[in-house]
Amino acid sequence: MKKVVIGLSGGVDSSVAAYLLKEQGYEVIGLFMKNWHDDSVTISKECPWLEDSNDALIVAEKLGIPFQTVDLSKEYKEKIVDYMFREYEKGRTPNPDVLCNREIKFDVFLKIALQLGADYVATGHYCRKGIIDNPDGTQTYQLLAGKDGNKDQSYFLCQLSQEQLSRTLFPIGELSKPEVRQIAADNKLITAEKKDSQGLCFIGKVRLPDFLQQQLKPKKGVIVEVPASIPQYHRPEIEFLSKEAELAHYAEKPVYEIHDGKVVGEHQGAHYFTIGQRKGLDVGGTKEPLFVIETDVKENIIYTGQGKQHPGLYRRTLFVSNDELHWVRPDLALEVDQGMEVMARIRYRQPLQKARLYKIDSGLYVDFEEQQAAITEGQFVTWYKEEELIGSGVIS
Repeated sequence: MKKVVIGLSGGVDSSVAAYLLKEQGYEVIGLFMKNWHDDSVTISKECPWLEDSNDALIVAEKLGIPFQTVDLSKEYKEKIVDYMFREYEKGRTPNPDVLCNREIKFDVFLKIALQLGADYVATGHYCRKGIIDNPDGTQTYQLLAGKDGNKDQSYFLCQLSQEQLSRTLFPIGELSKPEVRQIAADNKLITAEKKDSQGLCFIGKVRLPDFLQQQLKPKKGVIVEVPASIPQYHRPEIEFLSKEAELAHYAEKPVYEIHDGKVVGEHQGAHYFTIGQRKGLDVGGTKEPLFVIETDVKENIIYTGQGKQHPGLYRRTLFVSNDELHWVRPDLALEVDQGMEVMARIRYRQPLQKARLYKIDSGLYVDFEEQQAAITEGQFVTWYKEEELIGSGVIS
């Protein structure tokens, strides 16, 4: 009998995943990961780990599977929280959920599972695994979108490797959320009606400025409103000497100076804000809402523009450097000067967009057919061939 260690989070998805694995004849062990101790920065009762671990324990008892809690808070702080602080300090916007899967669930947690003699780890993610049998007897693993288009979580697993996928099972990937809840209700699992958790992976619904202020001190600066008519947005059409020169041109962000607009307010630190953000600016009196179009953490200035259609929010092309580039399918990786038509997204839940990849010496351009709103440094871009996620990278 194959042994599987499942990450039981105390939610309905992992509860049903554990139930299905048992039904399929696996020997199942439930493990709850405690990754955060500091309750002072979570919004009260939104993600109390004690309640979650208790629910996970009750589910394990109901299913008749062994259960234990592992404290990974030290690793989580080092690999996720410290990384987040460093990224925000640089004016980038990290995605802790993607990192949490790469560094914690499918690395630290996977190693613990293997020490327990497990053949696989399993999670309650809405995605699927495909297996290609190669002529030489080896296997290639595919990361496929979940069947439920509303809940597909392949984006969050975009940094997984072939080795990690070889050891992973996604039991609910073929199901929709309502079907998962129905299975939980039919089997009288305590989590059947439990709300989905929101907020940072394992931390809960965090007041982000409060969280960041633990290390990044408030620093008063100005908010500048940039009009849609400034020259940076109206560059003449030019002939390019090469494809690389053209893509570099379209990937280039406008550079703002304080005199490009007018000062309309104050903020407590440019490193607390992200491109595309609307809330938290506290500036009134504009015809349309202000959106952040750029943050300058060095000069501590936030540049904003009026309305969702402001040209400062849009770009056609982005760049991923080689050291931030990851192929889930290394066999499909591009060589220099090669291109590939793909569907891509720059954030979770964004509908897939037509794009073309183009590889150069120092990295990879992702060139979209249509301009994209709020391309944000530090976030992940992912690309797909049909329903398979084949690669990803951190936006430079």
